Amino acid sequence: MVEKQITNQSNLKDFRVDVTRRMLLYKFALDEISTKVNILQEEFQLIHEYNPIEHINTRVKSPESILKKLNKKNLPLSLQSIQENIYDIAGIRIICSFVSDIYRISKMIQSQEDIEVIQIKDYIKAPKPNGYQSLHIIMKIPVFMTYGEEHVYVEMQIRTIAMDFWASLEHKIYYNYNKKIPNYLTDELKEAAEAAAHLDRKMENLNTEITRLKKANFKGEEAIGEQTDTERLLFNEIEKVTGYMVNNNN
Repeated sequence: MVEKQITNQSNLKDFRVDVTRRMLLYKFALDEISTKVNILQEEFQLIHEYNPIEHINTRVKSPESILKKLNKKNLPLSLQSIQENIYDIAGIRIICSFVSDIYRISKMIQSQEDIEVIQIKDYIKAPKPNGYQSLHIIMKIPVFMTYGEEHVYVEMQIRTIAMDFWASLEHKIYYNYNKKIPNYLTDELKEAAEAAAHLDRKMENLNTEITRLKKANFKGEEAIGEQTDTERLLFNEIEKVTGYMVNNNN
């Protein structure tokens, strides 16, 4: 394909029209991946009686945002350039309860035969310098049109509630400061990210221990009315985190 450069205002107008049409493909790709995630969500809820997915968000970048990204990366203004270099035009974000759920969902998505995984960026094991954490998966999704099959890039972000809360507020802060904030605030943001990560670890530990206790009680391994030291510590942590008094039979 010969790459057509945009050289005048008329070409720019035509280019915007072409990009808008291309947006339909990205929308359809999001419809495909959303269906897959919704199926997993229903199966978890109805069969496994546990749903690790809190909620799902999708978005398609606007033509204006795409043009800005091309300019920022100093890439040619063409449809070919967009298709080959910008992977996050179609985006889906999955918010999970716990960090272990992130990798669980990721494994299930990657195992589907019609999904081609292009790249994985694990900002949980290796957070960004500002403290940002999330798991990013760049994939190609098949979209079937009247003229044939197209494979469309989709970026999936999977994160916990705490990670999403931090990222949302961090974005607002940077927007208000026009992406130029004092160093001391940058340090504060990183500390907040570390606090969010600590909360994730603590809540995961609490969930693991509660699950263990439920299984133990179900099997009759614990005497009714008696508490172990671990249980007492667990109830104390729940009260600290939630602010609710737990009836621990003391």
